[in-house]
Amino acid sequence: MRIVSLQPSITVTLAGLGVLHDVVACTRYCKELCPEIAQGSQMILADSWSAKCDEILAAKPEIVIASVPYRMESLAEILKAGVRVLALAPRNLEDVYGDIRTLAALVDRATAGERLVTGLQEEVAATQDRTRYFVRQRVYCEAWGKPLTVSPKWIAELVDAAGGEFIGEAGSQTTEQAIAEADPEIILVAWCGAGNRVPLERLVRREGWAHTTAIRERRIYAVPDEMFNTPAHILTGGLRAIRWALHPQSFWRPTGIRSLDDVAIEEAELG
Repeated sequence: MRIVSLQPSITVTLAGLGVLHDVVACTRYCKELCPEIAQGSQMILADSWSAKCDEILAAKPEIVIASVPYRMESLAEILKAGVRVLALAPRNLEDVYGDIRTLAALVDRATAGERLVTGLQEEVAATQDRTRYFVRQRVYCEAWGKPLTVSPKWIAELVDAAGGEFIGEAGSQTTEQAIAEADPEIILVAWCGAGNRVPLERLVRREGWAHTTAIRERRIYAVPDEMFNTPAHILTGGLRAIRWALHPQSFWRPTGIRSLDDVAIEEAELG
């Protein structure tokens, strides 16, 4: 099957299912997430947000698979290509599980798909069991900085599983003042497309944030984008980041997380 994947979550799921060779075109973000793409022959296209009909057709796909976020214009371009389209719109963990199973059925890898789902479910359950009696802490998770946007519902569910109290309405816009008033004890920032290169030193200067418990205790962290914003089986990475941030004495620190202390070291080295 010749597949065009317009979102990293799709490509990484297909890789987990063992059918990356069926992907004939994908996005540059897919290439960043799946190093195997760099050695492959896949065409690099725009994503679900900025797809172009001509680019899609040039890959001669049998099916185009896209996922949120969309723009009306890009969705029209995808449909204009005139090939089969599978459009995903996950909002929570159950949707993520369902999308993995849908993709697995599409490529005849149902058993492998169930294995990916089970792996994520078991990690969630094990985390819930281990943190069940821990003191719950207030956690603010941010997906974008302008405007301030709270992380998606699946992250809220992972925070809950790790013994945290999620601040704000998942997936909605908020304000600096609203977050300051909620007084988070931990702040986790994973901006879409930014890797872990969020300017933490600027965030601490937001209005009212200096007085929050998280900033006073220097518990603000930049989390690699893919750990929070890729609705696929690799959300296990996001869960591990969350539970470490909440309970650093009980869990190991995942690779790639940046703290204010790391920023200070980087600045000293540059100086």
